[in-house]
Amino acid sequence: MITPAEAEKLIQANLTPFLREDCPLAAAHGRVLRADLHADRDLPPFDRVTMDGFALRSTALAAGVSAFRIEATQAAGMRALKLGAAADACIEIMTGAVLPEGADCVVPFEETKRAGAAMTVAPAAAFAPGFAVHRRGSDHRAGDVIVRAGAKITGREIAVAAAVGAGTLTVAASPKIAVIATGDELVEVDTAVAPHQIRRSNDHALRAALIAAGYPRVERFHLRDVRQEIEHRLWHIVAEYDVVLITGGVSKGKFDFLPAVLDAQGVRKIFQGVAQRPGKPFWFGMTSRRTPVFALPGNPVSVYTCLHRYVLPALAHASGATPAAPRTVALAAPVTFKPALAYFLPVKLSSGEHAELRATPDPTNTSGDFSGLVGTDGFVELPADQTEFPAGYIARFWPWV
Repeated sequence: MITPAEAEKLIQANLTPFLREDCPLAAAHGRVLRADLHADRDLPPFDRVTMDGFALRSTALAAGVSAFRIEATQAAGMRALKLGAAADACIEIMTGAVLPEGADCVVPFEETKRAGAAMTVAPAAAFAPGFAVHRRGSDHRAGDVIVRAGAKITGREIAVAAAVGAGTLTVAASPKIAVIATGDELVEVDTAVAPHQIRRSNDHALRAALIAAGYPRVERFHLRDVRQEIEHRLWHIVAEYDVVLITGGVSKGKFDFLPAVLDAQGVRKIFQGVAQRPGKPFWFGMTSRRTPVFALPGNPVSVYTCLHRYVLPALAHASGATPAAPRTVALAAPVTFKPALAYFLPVKLSSGEHAELRATPDPTNTSGDFSGLVGTDGFVELPADQTEFPAGYIARFWPWV
């Protein structure tokens, strides 16, 4: 069997990048940017006043002038006024307004006293050139790259796009994803359940997590353990969808038909079996038209863990997302795990006395104990080459979405 790192490398090496498409700004949140965002003009585009007050010449203050004549009022959104030539000239100014021509600083209201059209500056007040002024181009010059391709678009990137006039963004196309639950024992959540049956949860969990991760085009399917049904429906699903996720039916049981059916339908197996717990039977392959097929073990904890360890990183990679820096945490308690397998251990996070991120082990009862994941923050990946992990051991952390 291969290691988790080898599995991840094989998956990413075989993926074809998703196509690009144009997306209206209002619908771009959560998408992956595929073209740099440039400043279309200097930012800010003018010398912008940052405090309510009076715009004047700093040289007048330096020369001892303390009484000023208020020539006009300038609000945000007005064209720049021109300050009079006299040393005692000033213009009442509002936050966000263009700095008047001839002025080079702003004296805040609280540092002044006003009487009609006259204003005096508090004794000993000194304001250097540029005080309370956000200079033109001090954030970015026209043509600067502000957001690089590969960024996942959040409110911050939306703000930048709006500021530079990008009403349409070039993003990775949103893949159409099929999530297939397999098994005769499964019934839908709103269906009467017999003692020998269980309600479908894997496909609901995967769909919810995929949507939360920024992939909203997800549809659920159920296949019974009937080979003819699997062959017929799987052929149509694989032909129609951009990504296929299958849960269950990939081990070596008598009714685990999926590996053979996928092979018969021309889905090339890249690997089957990863040295890990949970999720050892994990299968991955590619269709002739480059559709990735992830066949995940049926146990709920295995399904959810493999989604976060392999599928979501693969989708981000195919979307052209900039790789996220690995997150690490320190174990808050010792762990012993003897099998020669990588161990994906659910944990709860907390901060230590020195603000270090600590992970308290919170293993599930079994790989079928989906409810055991409630309250956990993600899982740590403990390598297969050791069995004892002391408190303080630094481990890779994978958060749930």
